[in-house]
Amino acid sequence: METGFSLDKRLVEDTWAVASLPLCEVLLAKDSRFPWLILVPRRAGATEIIDLGPEDRDLLLDEIVSASEALKAETNCDKLNVAALGNQVSQLHVHVIARFVGDQAWPGPIWGHGEAVAYEPPVRDRLVERLRDLLPDTQ
Repeated sequence: METGFSLDKRLVEDTWAVASLPLCEVLLAKDSRFPWLILVPRRAGATEIIDLGPEDRDLLLDEIVSASEALKAETNCDKLNVAALGNQVSQLHVHVIARFVGDQAWPGPIWGHGEAVAYEPPVRDRLVERLRDLLPDTQ
């Protein structure tokens, strides 16, 4: 990890580690209702995509595409939502969320919709393993 980089406490509490890509830590949100990856660039102090240099911005986009492809392949979702919000966690992170027509929040956003439902450990472990297999260049 980059010197001075650490995951925001809320990200640590709300996710499981999936993989380390060249730029980002890839995390799985602890809500089984919505298969949901979070990519966190290992750049201390970054809060916005514009805080990254040109090479890191390009790499971030490549890693978003890789995470999106992996999540789509694993879930066969109807839609992928990709967002870089920072209203509650200012550390730069990008959400990649698998959405399904008729899911609990469809067609609206997932935020603020109901309570998270924990993964059963074997289901979570299998999902994490499959995603790791689908992601390129994991470290």
